[in-house]
Amino acid sequence: MSAQTPFNVVIAGFGWWGSHIAARLKDQPDFNIRAIVEPFEGNHAKIAEQSLQLVTDLDAALKLPDVDAIILTTPNPVHEEQITACAKAGVHVFCEKPLGLTAASARRSVAACIEAGVQLGIGHERRYEPALVALKDAIQSGALGTIMHAEAAFSHDKLIGVPQGDWRTTKAVSPAAGMTAMGIHLTDLLISYFGRVETVQAMTASRSLGWETGDVVTAQLKFEAGMTATLSAVLHTPHFIRMHVFGTQEWIEVINESHPDTPGGKVRYNSGRSGQDVTTQSFEWEDAVLHNLQAFRKAAIGEESYPFTNDQLVHNIEVLEAITVSAEAQRTVKISEV
Repeated sequence: MSAQTPFNVVIAGFGWWGSHIAARLKDQPDFNIRAIVEPFEGNHAKIAEQSLQLVTDLDAALKLPDVDAIILTTPNPVHEEQITACAKAGVHVFCEKPLGLTAASARRSVAACIEAGVQLGIGHERRYEPALVALKDAIQSGALGTIMHAEAAFSHDKLIGVPQGDWRTTKAVSPAAGMTAMGIHLTDLLISYFGRVETVQAMTASRSLGWETGDVVTAQLKFEAGMTATLSAVLHTPHFIRMHVFGTQEWIEVINESHPDTPGGKVRYNSGRSGQDVTTQSFEWEDAVLHNLQAFRKAAIGEESYPFTNDQLVHNIEVLEAITVSAEAQRTVKISEV
């Protein structure tokens, strides 16, 4: 495939995020939406309104001609089975987070793609936000000095209308409250900044939604490189997204005014040094979701390397599993235990 040939994709799942992905790709010349996989009849009218081809199961999609990749926006527990099916069919696969719910599952998914020689993408678009790219560059340049600690938050109320009993509300499918919805984006960023996590200590709470999994999660992380971090994800509060890294010479704080799925809104980039006024830059919102999908496409056609390593993909699920165990057992968990 040449760089000019449209990349034929099938989107599996047409709920909130699947329909968002379809809207992002619809007018992109580099992509062609070959079909939508959606077994739920309640979503079929929306697919027809967008003049998109409908199939009702993944096996049928994998038998369609000229399919380059499957984009999975499906419930968390089926990711491994679907990734494996795509790999066996020789089709590239982009999986919405989380890659899996256990480290063992993530390892099997990665191994299947390596064995089949297909590209595995992951829905962690926040790595492509310009302000967070600038923050990573500052960390890696040494401008902050020795990294001491980081504070990360990703909270909103976009899911409060989800009915009781939905898969997003259960521990088995969405463990540790907001971890699989929002918190896992934070751990991905922190791993990309600081490397491997050594230990975690986490807790969850149920404050207003009555969900089995809870609606608040907080966690403390200790990295193998020595720095620490705290993170929080709240499922019922006005939008708030923040990343704050503290070094011995400088701290940098990034605050997002809007969600990655919502165009508009500034991103504030604040920095502070002892004896100097705090400086503030402003970044415009960019479509990081599309940037990530473009990077996946380029990796799949051999044009560029994908910036997520297989070790990072698996390690983020190791951290998710450790946070889940820690919150349930109310104890510190070493990553080596999972």
